[in-house]
Amino acid sequence: MSKIHITTTVNGDPAEFLASPGMTLLDALRDELGLTGAKEGCGSGDCGACSVMLDGRLVCSCLVLAPEVEGCRVETIEGMAQGGQLHPLQQKFLEHAALQCGFCTPGLLVAAKALLDAHPDPTEVEARYWLAGNLCRCTGYDKIIRAVMDAAADLRQERTA
Repeated sequence: MSKIHITTTVNGDPAEFLASPGMTLLDALRDELGLTGAKEGCGSGDCGACSVMLDGRLVCSCLVLAPEVEGCRVETIEGMAQGGQLHPLQQKFLEHAALQCGFCTPGLLVAAKALLDAHPDPTEVEARYWLAGNLCRCTGYDKIIRAVMDAAADLRQERTA
């Protein structure tokens, strides 16, 4: 089977790779581009461990075929921190001990950023609903929600300052 040349933008930088027609975006990110933050938890879009942003939309990269991202904009966990400075969500996850094994953390952070980009002032119920597609076996979610709500408050303050 011949491979397809894909040209896209990943975390703001141009990216090119070769993909077979059936290769997933998750496999392309990990195996072709060396971006291993997104994890394969289920391979069926049920756990959220592989969450990325695709043209501004939150998706499970295990459900997107790599050839579909031709000309698209992909954002992964690797693009969240800027110049060595953690994103406020990443900092709050650390401060609130909102991670344990860390397997789900990249997907949760990407999903939480998508939430705060779309809804800067979410209620706790909205945050829980938004993150419901991201499964965590270790934390029990309360610390995650506290971290997201705390980051939302800080980001709102930054916007008004």
